[in-house]
Amino acid sequence: MVNYILRKLAYGLLVLLGVVVVVFFLFQGFGDPSRLVMGQRADAATQENIRKELYLDQPKWKQFLFYLNDVSPVGIHSKAEIEAKKLKGVFIGGDTKLGFKLPYLRRSYQSKREVLGVIAEALPGTLMLATAAIAFATVLGIMFGVIAALNKDSWLDTTTIFTSILGISAPSFFMGILIAYFLGFLWSDLTGLHMTGSWFDLDTNTGSPYLTLSNLVLPALTLGIRPLAIIAQLTRSSMLDVLQQDYIRTAYAKGLDKRVVVWKHALKNALNPVITAITGWFAELLAGAFFVEYIFGWKGLGKLTVDALEKLDFPVVMGAVLVSAAFFVLVGILADLLYGWIDPRARSFGN
Repeated sequence: MVNYILRKLAYGLLVLLGVVVVVFFLFQGFGDPSRLVMGQRADAATQENIRKELYLDQPKWKQFLFYLNDVSPVGIHSKAEIEAKKLKGVFIGGDTKLGFKLPYLRRSYQSKREVLGVIAEALPGTLMLATAAIAFATVLGIMFGVIAALNKDSWLDTTTIFTSILGISAPSFFMGILIAYFLGFLWSDLTGLHMTGSWFDLDTNTGSPYLTLSNLVLPALTLGIRPLAIIAQLTRSSMLDVLQQDYIRTAYAKGLDKRVVVWKHALKNALNPVITAITGWFAELLAGAFFVEYIFGWKGLGKLTVDALEKLDFPVVMGAVLVSAAFFVLVGILADLLYGWIDPRARSFGN
C-alpha cells in the first residue's frame, strides 16, 4: 500500500510538472507583464526594474526555471530573495538556502497581493460549493440507482433512465441560467432564494461578515445535476450486475432480510465504479465551477479566475490552475484509498 501511494505521488508530481510547463508557456507570452503591472504610463526606468524583478530580462528557459523554483515546495533561494518575497517555510544554509516552503505563486498584477493569499480567500467558497453539490448528487444518485435496479423494467426504472439522460445532456451553464431565472427570480417569493449571492454577506451596521448559506442552494443544485445523473446510472448498472452474483442468492437463501442484503452486501460491492465517478466529479467540480460561480455571483476559485482573465491578471490565473491540478492529484489518491476500504479485493494493488 505504501509503495503504491508513493508511486501515485510520483505520477502526481509529474502531472503537476506538466501543468506548470503548460501554464508558464501559455501565459508568459501574453503582452508585457511589466506594463500590466504599472500600466501604459510607466516610465522606462520603473518598467525595467519590474522586468528585472519578474526575470523578464532573462531567456525564456531561465524564466521557466525561476518560476518552477518559486512554485515548488522545495527550492533554492538567496537570503535577500526570501526577505523580498516573504517566503514562509524552513530554510537551511548560508546566503543561498535550501528551502522547504509554501509555494510562491508571485503577486497579482492588479492588487499587488500575494496570489496564494488571494486564492486562500476564494478557495473555501469553491470547496463548500463542490462539497454540497457532490453530497446532493451522491445521496440522491445512489438512492435512485438502487431503486431503479430493484424495480428493473418498471416505470420507476424507465423514469430514472430517461431523467438521467436529460441530466447528462444538459450543460451546467444552461441549467444555471434556467434555475437562476425560475427559482431565483420568477418564483423567488415561493422559494425564498435569490439569483445571485455568495456564502457570506456583510452586516450593514457592523460591517462584519455572516454566513448566508441559502445562497448555496441554487449553484449546488446546478452543479449537482450532471454527476447525480451519472451516479444514478452507474449505481443501477453495477447493482444489476451484483444482484446476479451467487453470494447474493446465498444470502437470500439463508433468510437474510432484503434490506440487509441490498444495502449492506450488494451496494457495498457495487460502489467501486460509483466511487470513481464521485471522486472524479468532485475534482472536476472544484476546477470547473467557473461559469456556475460567475452566473450566481458565488465568490470562489472559478469566479476569481474569470475576473482575473478579464483583467489580464495572469499570476492569479496561473495560480488557480495549479491549485486545481493539485486537487485533481490529491482526489485521485483519495479515490484509490477508498477502493481498498470499500472492496478488500482492491487492497492487493499495493502488494
